[in-house]
Amino acid sequence: MTKRIAIIGAGFAGLSAAAKCAQLGYETHVFEKHSTPGGRCRAFNHNGFLFDMGPSWYWMPEVFEEFFAEYGEKRADYYELERLDPSYRVFFNSHEFDVPANTNLLGQKLEEIEPGAANNLKQFLREAEIKYETGMGEFVHKPSHSIFEFFQFKIVKALFQLHLFTPISKHIRKFFKHPEIIQLLEFPVLFLGAKPNKTPALYSLMNYADIELGTWYPKGGMVEIPLAMEKVAVKQGAQFHYNSDVKKIITQEGKVTGIQVGNENINFDAVIAAGDYHHIESKLLNLEDQSYSQSYWESRTMSPSSLLFYLAIDKEIPGLLHHNLFFDHSFDKHAEEIYDNPQWPSKPLFYACVPSKTDKRVAPEGKENIFLLVPVAPDMTSDENLREEYLKMLIERLEKRTGVAIQDHIIYKRSFAHEEFISEYNSFKGNAYGLANTLMQTAFLKPKLRSKKLANLFFAGQLTVPGPGVPPSIISGKLAANTIHQTYFSKRS
Repeated sequence: MTKRIAIIGAGFAGLSAAAKCAQLGYETHVFEKHSTPGGRCRAFNHNGFLFDMGPSWYWMPEVFEEFFAEYGEKRADYYELERLDPSYRVFFNSHEFDVPANTNLLGQKLEEIEPGAANNLKQFLREAEIKYETGMGEFVHKPSHSIFEFFQFKIVKALFQLHLFTPISKHIRKFFKHPEIIQLLEFPVLFLGAKPNKTPALYSLMNYADIELGTWYPKGGMVEIPLAMEKVAVKQGAQFHYNSDVKKIITQEGKVTGIQVGNENINFDAVIAAGDYHHIESKLLNLEDQSYSQSYWESRTMSPSSLLFYLAIDKEIPGLLHHNLFFDHSFDKHAEEIYDNPQWPSKPLFYACVPSKTDKRVAPEGKENIFLLVPVAPDMTSDENLREEYLKMLIERLEKRTGVAIQDHIIYKRSFAHEEFISEYNSFKGNAYGLANTLMQTAFLKPKLRSKKLANLFFAGQLTVPGPGVPPSIISGKLAANTIHQTYFSKRS
């Protein structure tokens, strides 16, 4: 009889796990509380404005290509990609800086700021490439059950080139001195969950992904990716059940026997939990079946949350690109207010995404679709007045730098913060990006793919290996599916 696997959650990890489980021959059922796939990568439409609700950066394109190729498919048959050039615009205090898609051009621009920066960028990226190839080629594909997985000769040899014990802040300063260049290279770290001086230099691999591999955009919006992945999973035989919130994981004698959806109990031979790890453990399992205590979770360093605004503007706004980073105030001060002394930031850095600059399908002609994001500390609360205060602050800065009126041209607005991350995604402390990528929360030091208490319960997603972000979540789902196949069912066949 064919074994039945339940997957909780249809985010990137759940979609990836579903496709792989179905390909391996299991009867695969995916249960998702929302009405569409994608998890945090959902979208909504308002009067012709299509808003991506979550991820907006398309990096590491090879991970997506590899997903489709795994099932004999081509990404290009599902959605069209465009490389952005410039990749993004940075608003510093007194001027703007466009990051070109061409690495040599970027080197020339940096040379104008700091003599020697062009050659230093080449060396920095050569080292970052080694980290990327090792990290994405070896580390992220390990299930990280044990430290011994990393004792292969080529991995141990590479460890000396990964700078695991060097902060990325120190590593960057070995090559560059100018504060704007440093800020430019440290910016991806802001979303990794720790200050640059607490994040291993291993993560300069993100700079390689940014500068060498490029920033891309899927036409029609980021939501096209999960819609495509769902089609691939369905082709493999996976079945999706939407508006189906899992209330309980049913267990007996150290094993999962099924799940409760609404008032119905459904039997399964195994479960992959691809939702929020903390929520799955603390809300869906009995205390004796939980691998990690509440004190364990409280001791984890979480990534930031985000204050988000979705805005429809009834005019075009010159002076903005698709991606825009506002670094017109102190990076250090904002980081301190996220990590060291958690509070609502006084003068926050922020990100403005304007996909209508690239894709006319996401906004009516002559109008603009804007997504604003402020990184903030997790585990905080907000009300409508506070959100309005921040929106006013951001709009004033946008108006100052673009030279056009925006406030009176907002015809629709919606906000999203900690409270919504919790209610919509069961996010622990309202975090937006999972666990912080600190050294003590890397690889085998993350919560495990496999339950310590239940033989046939497995986990996938941004709170387990390999970590947060869209490409790692896709890899996580495949890892969980292969692990359940190799370590559980294969021993029972």
